[in-house]
Amino acid sequence: MKNFFPPHNKNSVFIVAELSANHNGSLEVAVETIKAAKRAGADAIKLQTYTADTMTLNLKTNDFIINNGSIWDGENFYSLYKRAHTPWSWHKTLFGVAKEQELICFSTPFDYSAVDFLEDLENPIYKIASFEITDLPLIEYVAKKNKPIILSTGIATKNEIDEAIDTIRSCGNNEIAILKCTSSYPAPVEEANLLMIKEFQKTYNIIPGLSDHTLGITIPVAATILGARIIEKHFILDKSIGGPDALFSLDENEFKQMVTAIREAEKAIGSITYSLTEKQQKGRHFSRSLFVVKNVRKGDIISIDNIRSLRPDKGIPPKHLPMILGKTFKSDFKKGTPLSFNMITDASK
Repeated sequence: MKNFFPPHNKNSVFIVAELSANHNGSLEVAVETIKAAKRAGADAIKLQTYTADTMTLNLKTNDFIINNGSIWDGENFYSLYKRAHTPWSWHKTLFGVAKEQELICFSTPFDYSAVDFLEDLENPIYKIASFEITDLPLIEYVAKKNKPIILSTGIATKNEIDEAIDTIRSCGNNEIAILKCTSSYPAPVEEANLLMIKEFQKTYNIIPGLSDHTLGITIPVAATILGARIIEKHFILDKSIGGPDALFSLDENEFKQMVTAIREAEKAIGSITYSLTEKQQKGRHFSRSLFVVKNVRKGDIISIDNIRSLRPDKGIPPKHLPMILGKTFKSDFKKGTPLSFNMITDASK
C-alpha cells in the first residue's frame, strides 16, 4: 500500500485537497488554489477529468434535469458539467504546478478517454467517484493500469463494493483504498456513519479513509481517530468566487485548521500500552503516599493519628496502610517525614 503515500509522510494521514469545480472557470484561480492547498498543509491535490459530453447528453428533457434534493436541483446535467469541468488543456499545467509545490496531483476519470489522457500525464493514483462505483468496465480499465485506486462508496451497496473490489483484484491490482462517503452536498453530520471506516478495513483489508462533504472540520478529525488513513475534502481559494461546490468546500484558513487538528489527532491516538511516558512518570509526584503527621518517638504505635495518606508520593504507597497499623516506630521522627519500611518495627517485638 506504500504507493498511496508520499515518502516524507508515509506514516501519516494522506490529506487530499479536492479542486473539483472550485476554479470557477479560471486557470489562474486553479493555479493559485493549488498553491494555497500547499500552504494549508495538503499532501495532494485532486482533479476531475471529464467533459460535459463524456458525462451526459445535451438534453433538457425531465430525465436530464437534476431533481434529487441537492443544491443543484432544477439544473440541467449537461449545463452543470459544462460549467464545472476542468478543461483538459489545463491538466498539464496543473500537474506541473503541483509538482513544483511538492504536492501529489492525481485525478478522477469518468470514461476510458479520460484514463488514456491521464496515463499520458503519468497520473500516479486513480480515484473512482461514488457515482461511478457501479461502472465495472471503467473500474477494470483503470485497474489494468496498475496504479493505486481510491474508491468512494457514497451510493454503493455492500454487493456493489464487493463487485468493485473483486474487479480490481481480478486484474492483479491490490493497491486499493476505500473512502466512506455520504453523497449529499452538503452531507448531514448524522449520516456520516464513520464506524464504516473500521468495517471497510476489517472486511476488505484495504486502506480506509473518508471523502467528506459535511460542513466544517469535525468529521475528518473524528474519522482520523477511527482509523482513516486518507482524508479528502473540497478546497476553494475564496468562497466569495462562488461555484457549484463552494458551499461545502473549505478555504485556506479552514483547511489549515483541519490539517492541524488531524495532525494533533494522529498524535493523540498513540498505541495500546500500559507503560508510562516520562511526563506521566513525573506526574506521579502528585500521587499519594504515607507521611508522619505529628512528631513521634521511638516505640510509638503506628496509627491513623500519626500517619496519613497525603500528596506527594515520597513515602510508602497507601495500599500498605492496613499492614503497618499497630506496628511501632524504630526511632524518633518529625512531622512531615515520608514513611518508609525501614522506619517500622513489629509492635509485637
